[in-house]
Amino acid sequence: MTQEDKVALKEFLIGAAVAIGITAVFLVIIFASGIITVGDEELKPSAEVVDTYKGCDIVRWTASNLAEYKYFLYCPPPR
Repeated sequence: MTQEDKVALKEFLIGAAVAIGITAVFLVIIFASGIITVGDEELKPSAEVVDTYKGCDIVRWTASNLAEYKYFLYCPPPR
């Protein structure tokens, strides 16, 4: 192995170590910020009345922690 090959190998290893270090720091930041959660977090559906329309409730419903809402009308049965 020539001296030039040793220098090239050393530069390659330093570059690989820096890339691995940056990736590790990025993953630590992602997990610490809570963007990606690890564990058995239970998702609970939620519904709330947001308004009324012609005597019926407008209900906003979601089954996840995302901002994905579905709206529907709930009218009480006639008496």
